[in-house]
Amino acid sequence: MERILDIILPAIPQTLVMVFASTAIALLIGMLLGVILTITRPGGLSESNSFYSFLDGLINILRSFPFVILMIVVFPLSRLIVGKSYGTAAMIIPLSISAAPFVARLMEGYFMQVDHGIIEAAESMGSTKKEIIFKVLIPEAMPMIVGAITMTIINVIGYSAMAGVMGGGGLGDVANRYGYQRNEPLILWSAVVVIIIFVQIVQFVGNKIADKIDKR
Repeated sequence: MERILDIILPAIPQTLVMVFASTAIALLIGMLLGVILTITRPGGLSESNSFYSFLDGLINILRSFPFVILMIVVFPLSRLIVGKSYGTAAMIIPLSISAAPFVARLMEGYFMQVDHGIIEAAESMGSTKKEIIFKVLIPEAMPMIVGAITMTIINVIGYSAMAGVMGGGGLGDVANRYGYQRNEPLILWSAVVVIIIFVQIVQFVGNKIADKIDKR
């Protein structure tokens, strides 16, 4: 048991760093893209069919990349930013790029569910586009945004396991190196249990926060 803890415990912070740093970056980029998609789409606050079509197509292309292939493609960028293409810090780059289009598409869908009458009312009272975005659109969608954050963290946890196999460290690396390559099933399943616990905690906390701020 002591040996298992010695192997598993150091991997936990590596996984947490990958997951939460990548999620934070993906949320910033994805939220921005989601807002831009929403306001430039046909009938939006700043309608621009050509720009919307371009951005919509770009996001679809990025979402089509399998994560393993995306990691390989992005390795040069990781090397440029971090100085190497392996390790926990380097894997934050492909994890962020992979999750951002997913977040953007979620945000666009949630923003489109906001009652258009509320937006029209804000426009009729002379609110600027910026005020509508930050005081109407985002606050009204906040319970759904919390759900998007929860789903993103859970997805990134899964991606981080694959990143670990590709040299990113963390629980994925432990599961591959000890559980698979050295045929130590106890360590493999210990890593799996820790990942499952992470997912359950994130889902529980996310649900609680969403329920608390949902005023409907």
